[in-house]
Amino acid sequence: MERICVFAGSGSGHRAAYAEAATALGDMLARRGLGVVFGGGHTGLMGFLADAALQAGGEVIGVIPEALRDRELAHEGVTRLEVVDSMHTRKALMNDYADAFVALPGGVGTLEELFEVFTWAQLGIHHKPCGLLNTDGYYDPLNRFLEDMVGAGFLRPDQRALLEVAEEPAALLEALAGPHPGPTGGPRLTPDEA
Repeated sequence: MERICVFAGSGSGHRAAYAEAATALGDMLARRGLGVVFGGGHTGLMGFLADAALQAGGEVIGVIPEALRDRELAHEGVTRLEVVDSMHTRKALMNDYADAFVALPGGVGTLEELFEVFTWAQLGIHHKPCGLLNTDGYYDPLNRFLEDMVGAGFLRPDQRALLEVAEEPAALLEALAGPHPGPTGGPRLTPDEA
């Protein structure tokens, strides 16, 4: 594993723990020699993550659409900033650069990015580990909903297991480094077929 893509809010949220977790994760990734791929913004949790990784000497690649460059205040101090034409291109490039995915607290954009890569893992389009950093219980309701989906028969337990969850950055990175078999059964598609 060389790089981890981190999805995170462009805002900081109302709890200091969110920024602390983003800072700790960025620092830890850099100190472990893992590059960071992120949405390219300078504000919110994205900014805390990138700044911490840079300060620890890490590689940080930001990918931001031209339309969001000013709105999300593009982080001009990263190792490499890719300005792309659309959200679709942004997500495709982030996927290409990354060997694993992590979601920090964030809004619907963070969830949309996470669920796309989680779905692709479920379909066998990629075999890259996916994880949630459940800082201060932020993702507890989402985790309960995923378990409800299993109980209702819309998500198999092996598919649910494709999304690692931990409360601390170190524990999540250890989980992501473990073995990650694909789901048993179900379709295996190429990206062109999806």
